[in-house]
Amino acid sequence: MKNAVKKLQRSAKRQMRRIAEFRGIRKQSLGQYQSTVRRLYDGPRGAVLKFSSIISLHEPLMGALFRSRRFDASRFNRILDVGSGAGQIIRHLLATANPTAEIVGFDLSYEMLKRARERLASSRPSFVAADMMAMPFRDESFDCITCGYVLEHIPDPLPGLSEFARVLRPGGIVLLLATEDSLSGLLTSHTWKCRTFSRDELRAACATVGFEWQREHWFTKFHEVLKLGGILVELRKSEQPPVAQ
Repeated sequence: MKNAVKKLQRSAKRQMRRIAEFRGIRKQSLGQYQSTVRRLYDGPRGAVLKFSSIISLHEPLMGALFRSRRFDASRFNRILDVGSGAGQIIRHLLATANPTAEIVGFDLSYEMLKRARERLASSRPSFVAADMMAMPFRDESFDCITCGYVLEHIPDPLPGLSEFARVLRPGGIVLLLATEDSLSGLLTSHTWKCRTFSRDELRAACATVGFEWQREHWFTKFHEVLKLGGILVELRKSEQPPVAQ
């Protein structure tokens, strides 16, 4: 009986999310939606992204996650930052990763990568503009991927996660941040034209492509108690290929 009630509750929550979150991601074709997202980030809203990240405290709190070594970037040799935006995560990678580590920034928007390059004023990271569902990298090229609030910009996470798994070596780590289907997440959905995720849904998608859900993070205890900040999780690529469903 309890399981049936929980199943109904999850179903009701999914339906409510579908109604409340930004609906364009499901109504437009993929090409139309990607054009919408590119225009959004190329335009004025993308231009102030670095400031909004600071005002919302996401960027400084992310910095604390790296500096405290709760997420230790110094253990990796080749790091890919997917959806680099204005360089919010790369800025912390430059400060905490091994000085010899290669750092690659990746984004759909040329304009955002231009802003990141200008903001960081560093020759160390390289930048590539392309689609996260068809990344121009060889198999098993990286031992770490960071991805901050980007996966929600595709209707189905599996093509993106599959590409992450392809370019990551076995045993490699993904630091994934995603917009959760909470009240604050639904507001984010409308601001940045994206979808949201439940933890169960995202965990299942990760398992499908061979990612083990290793460790959940919270920015602060306050965020944990009030369930703010979205989903922050370390994933590990299994040494064995995923079992076909």
